[in-house]
Amino acid sequence: MATIEQTHTPILNSNAQVLILPVNSAGVLLDPVLTRCKTLYPDNYQRYHRACRDGSLMVGSCLLHKRQRELAGLSAAHNGNQPNYIANLVISDHPYHSARTRWLTAALIDLQQQLMPLIRYQGVRKAALLARPLLASSSAEPNRTGLTTETTALPLDWHSVVLPLINQHLQALPKLRITVHTPKSFSL
Repeated sequence: MATIEQTHTPILNSNAQVLILPVNSAGVLLDPVLTRCKTLYPDNYQRYHRACRDGSLMVGSCLLHKRQRELAGLSAAHNGNQPNYIANLVISDHPYHSARTRWLTAALIDLQQQLMPLIRYQGVRKAALLARPLLASSSAEPNRTGLTTETTALPLDWHSVVLPLINQHLQALPKLRITVHTPKSFSL
């Protein structure tokens, strides 16, 4: 059974083996942490951007990337804060659109299925989830008409929808510690 805990520490300083980043299927990253990850892990970003451009990355899926390690030069030194895998959790179709419950649910199920072999056969025990893109979408205002349509759905609430979905779908993973990184301005 997985242990899920929330923290305010920066995700890029974590020693997680798997970094879980909520992204969109348009290939546009607006969150400051995601844009920093773009430069820190260029191999992941190139694969993610190529999948978005080709149209092969669907909303509600998870693109798991095993990071490339350079074997020569100064970069051969191992840094304990570098993740081995990056999971791009596709929760939205555009950076300005909020996540939908069915998209987040499908993406978490896909993530769970892809993490299971890593836990069993690769010895993965620590994961870190960036919560800021999920929180940013939950602080948006509803549309002016007050109607919810497919293109203008109301954002998901963190405490009543998003966090219970994370607990429901990732708690079943054995021997995994998942740290959910929230911004300091967000109360736990």
